[in-house]
Amino acid sequence: MDASFTAEQDEIRRTLRELLQKRCGSQELRTAVDTPAGHDPALWTALARQLGLPGLALPEAYGGVGCTATELALAAEETGRFLAPSPLLATAVLAAPLVLALGTEAQRARLLPRIAAGSLTAALAVPGTALTTALTLTGLNGGEWAGGGRAGGVQARPVGDSGWRLYGQVAQVLDGHSAELLLVAAHAGGFARSRTLLFLVAGDADGLVRVRQTSLDATRPRARIELRDVEGELLGDDDSPHVLRELSAAGDIAAAVLAAEAVGAADRALERTVQYVRQREQFGRAIGSFQAVKHRLADVYVQVQAAKSAAYYAAWAIGQEERVGGLALAQALEALRIAAAEGIQLHGGIGFTWEHDAHLYFKRAAGDELLFGPVHRLRAYAAEGAHLFENREVTV
Repeated sequence: MDASFTAEQDEIRRTLRELLQKRCGSQELRTAVDTPAGHDPALWTALARQLGLPGLALPEAYGGVGCTATELALAAEETGRFLAPSPLLATAVLAAPLVLALGTEAQRARLLPRIAAGSLTAALAVPGTALTTALTLTGLNGGEWAGGGRAGGVQARPVGDSGWRLYGQVAQVLDGHSAELLLVAAHAGGFARSRTLLFLVAGDADGLVRVRQTSLDATRPRARIELRDVEGELLGDDDSPHVLRELSAAGDIAAAVLAAEAVGAADRALERTVQYVRQREQFGRAIGSFQAVKHRLADVYVQVQAAKSAAYYAAWAIGQEERVGGLALAQALEALRIAAAEGIQLHGGIGFTWEHDAHLYFKRAAGDELLFGPVHRLRAYAAEGAHLFENREVTV
């Protein structure tokens, strides 16, 4: 692995950071999350048109930039620094790779250029709280999470020669209230031919009810989706056996990108804390000069740097077909939680107020761990996959 970045990668980070510094300050962030969409559409348009962010990792044949997951992770690191609320994660990280991998040529040609241009946002809807299972981050995605052929989840039934109707409910869908396209995981086939499939559902489809939910992290808007006999288009073809495999592959990409995003947030939380302790005085000197404070911040720095190395390696390893995204995500989420908690503590009274941004970083850490973790389960599954705790006979 070459640990250095190319000039192009450095330029992506620099340009994106400059744009977000101008367009996603504290006040702009708070205003955006209070809008019905939960993000600033003007900022999303700028990210798409000026930087090509939604299509960064999509092939040029479909209007994308043609970069790798590493560039997407580096971009996410910068959006994480500013906690930028945008459809990037839901659209470009969770939905687009599945359309690219599973869609027919007609579906890819119809959808991917619009995603790359930023004119189409998408969201992945997985029933229940089984997103991490579906993405194979905390367990095997055997398909039972999609309903298991019984009540619950989302059920799909064929209508006519090629049509499908969907019925069920999905909660905690990232950007599900505003996405113009939904990728819905549903169970089909009953007991005779039980299988999990993905369906394309238009955001304005008849019978579709979407309600934005109150979430711990307001910068990650979520929704409850109800499908009441809704028309759906099968993603790919009916005989495709690769749905679960591609969900797992998308999960590794998502984990690596999320790890980089969490590292960016942790780095920024630490940076703001260091700036504060240099200014805040007590007993006639800056509190950052006290040895105890120095030790606490040094420990956070080590955590963040270790998580950053793991995130970069996970993004690079995708191209080597090495699956380490879940482990990197666990380390990054832990680093963000520690950096945010220490930031609140060392900011003193102001750190506990709604007016200060310290709580936003802590909520991002807690919210992501609830949605994509928790950390101990991410690590436990990685250890299980590596056969770390298998009983072995010891010969003396």
